[in-house]
Amino acid sequence: FKKRIFDIAFSSFVILFVLSWLVPIIAILIKLDSKGPVFFKQLRSGKNNMPFLCFKFRSLRVNDDADSKQVTKNDSRYTKLGKFLRKTNLDELPQFFNVFQGYMSVVGPRPHMLKHTEQYSEIINQYMIRHFVKPGLTGLAQVNGYRGEITKEEDLTKRIELDIKYMENWSMLCDIQIIFQTLYLSIKGDKNAF
Repeated sequence: FKKRIFDIAFSSFVILFVLSWLVPIIAILIKLDSKGPVFFKQLRSGKNNMPFLCFKFRSLRVNDDADSKQVTKNDSRYTKLGKFLRKTNLDELPQFFNVFQGYMSVVGPRPHMLKHTEQYSEIINQYMIRHFVKPGLTGLAQVNGYRGEITKEEDLTKRIELDIKYMENWSMLCDIQIIFQTLYLSIKGDKNAF
């Protein structure tokens, strides 16, 4: 209950005082940079593995692989602006609308594409445990460097271990620490952000 109140308050603040002026600016820049919609929408696995429509600023050229192919560091689908949006995490900001609607939390395990949820659940025994909570904009795995492309099974295993550790040790203080770490990494630049 405390977590949901925090999510509503935090997402409302960001929507009113940041996104209200930033969305129009980024929307214009996206339209000037490439053809296609401003927002990228994709079905992702949510709490109890229920699919929900996840929002992002579009950072790739419109393509047919969006729901199946993971973005890689030197992906040819990036737009010029898109690379910057992803590096700074600005592409994720529309997910505050998902948080406000109750499909996501500010902090929690990152939501994966439906296809990846199916694949990963076959590889990692405890993978589905992470779906007992709402997915988050950021999480313990992400601030510990486990984000971006998954190339090795041990990286995926470590992400899941950190997701479960977060769930088992959740506190408001933990969420606030993760938010500040995320802000710091967004400003500093995370080598795994692309």
